[in-house]
Amino acid sequence: MTELTAANLRSLFQAIGDAIEADKGRLSELDGVIGDADHGVTMSIGFTAVNEALGKLDPGADPTTVFNTAAKSFLNAVGASSGPLYGTAFMRAGAAVKGKATIDRDALADCIAAMAKGMQDRGKAERGEKTMMDAWLPAADAIQAAKARGDGAVACLGAALAAAAEGAEATKAMLATKGRASRLGERALGHIDPGAASAVTILKAMTEAVRKL
Repeated sequence: MTELTAANLRSLFQAIGDAIEADKGRLSELDGVIGDADHGVTMSIGFTAVNEALGKLDPGADPTTVFNTAAKSFLNAVGASSGPLYGTAFMRAGAAVKGKATIDRDALADCIAAMAKGMQDRGKAERGEKTMMDAWLPAADAIQAAKARGDGAVACLGAALAAAAEGAEATKAMLATKGRASRLGERALGHIDPGAASAVTILKAMTEAVRKL
């Protein structure tokens, strides 16, 4: 990969949407243990709306416009907690690349970090609370570290994916302190947080899509 154009970014969102659609049954099953059993369906609805909106964008739209359109459409489609979280994430990513016609490796790493910070600011969650932040925060740290090492874009995303997967797996041993799962106490032990699991799905789709470019 040299740099992502706005068209590449739209393809990236389509790849994420396809991955979420394929994984929505598993994600909802995970959510059924500790939540409303609808996380996969909710995320699928959100990314379907995103890709419908992006398909109507002017071909000359810049990356910030793509992210802002994704933010608005996801938020409008998803009323659950995921809506404001990912809406904020995409808005922050758009701000991180404001004024850029393309996204290079450094900007891509900054987008991931901005997304994680946006979700953390909106959800007020820290690591160890059995939420999506147990995947997104390690991913943000890992991609920035990989950038600092001089790794290429695919390697940077691969580092983020590995850190997110490790973080998601670690939620099995955590007691939930946020959301519906917090009511379950020790019954939530042994189960991966669905939000952390979907973060891994998203990052995997991004990594594979960028590798193909």
